Amino acid sequence: MIKKYFTVKGKRIGFGCPTFIIAEMSGNHKHDIRRAYKIIDEAAYAGVDAIKLQTYTPDTMTIPAKTKWFKIGKANTWAGQTLHDLYKTAYTPWEWQPKLLKYAEKKRLIAFSTPFDISAVDFLEKCNVPLYKVASFENVDLELLKRIGETGKPVIISRGLASIADTKLAIDTLKKAGAPAIVVLHCISSYPATLEQMNVATVVDVRKRFNVLSGLSDHSLGLTASVTAVALGASVVEKHFTLARKDGGPDWAFSLEPDEMRRLVTEIRDVEKAIGQPTYKPDKRESENIVFKRSLFVVADIKKGQTLTRKNIRCIRPGYGLAPKYLDKVLGKKSIKHLTSGTPLAWKFIQR
Repeated sequence: MIKKYFTVKGKRIGFGCPTFIIAEMSGNHKHDIRRAYKIIDEAAYAGVDAIKLQTYTPDTMTIPAKTKWFKIGKANTWAGQTLHDLYKTAYTPWEWQPKLLKYAEKKRLIAFSTPFDISAVDFLEKCNVPLYKVASFENVDLELLKRIGETGKPVIISRGLASIADTKLAIDTLKKAGAPAIVVLHCISSYPATLEQMNVATVVDVRKRFNVLSGLSDHSLGLTASVTAVALGASVVEKHFTLARKDGGPDWAFSLEPDEMRRLVTEIRDVEKAIGQPTYKPDKRESENIVFKRSLFVVADIKKGQTLTRKNIRCIRPGYGLAPKYLDKVLGKKSIKHLTSGTPLAWKFIQR
């Protein structure tokens, strides 16, 4: 049975709850802590629920090798760089992170991070983060998953390139280690991803297949994929966030700018309003349009004791009379009082 929701810092995440919207800072601070603070300011102003950092160093991710295996291919956003050089550009200095996390909390954002190795988890535990994120390329690192699960905090994990078997193993590892709640995000590990790649319907399949809450980590351009995911029931949406794409940075190509993030939040909240709850009852405003329904009306004067026929009773607009389904039941009955043309027919006028 899927856990319907869990709570982080007083905010419910899950079924029937507002979508948990995460702004991912990543390396878009460009090694300027003032810019990092400004990103947090803009995220708060945009109305997101959370800001997310990444916790690693170039040396916890890889080694400074320049051989062909460590060079990024031409088809990638970071083509030509070595992995170590990329992570040197993109990482967030650890000495910043306690300050940034506290600052974000002052801005009423839930602040947390993605650890990329066990030392990062130990560090973030000292920072007392309220939940964890597992990156798509780390979802097969069972040792890391076990350590994260052992913290006893909720976990959001990106599926990325993981197979069905890998995803199940990751979920089982986190649960067994002690994770109290898990959200699996559908994620396309292309930077940026095209809409044709997104297959957002997978958000629904993840929820059903793995019996977990699901969502989307969206590396596509624009808002379409994220808004679609919410319409399909995503509990969490994550988007990379920058002050301005023209400023560059490791993730500029698939990051939203402040005005776009505000628009995303507005559109997601509007979609949530439109989804609402299953209902077959008209609300007050809709009920005002009863005038456009058909119902049974007197269309020619009827004397007391006179028989109701198709000549004096018709199914017409507006909808204030008996429902049309009763036409055959009233025809042939007698009126118990004088009825003038234009009167909505009611049972109280008809002899039983």
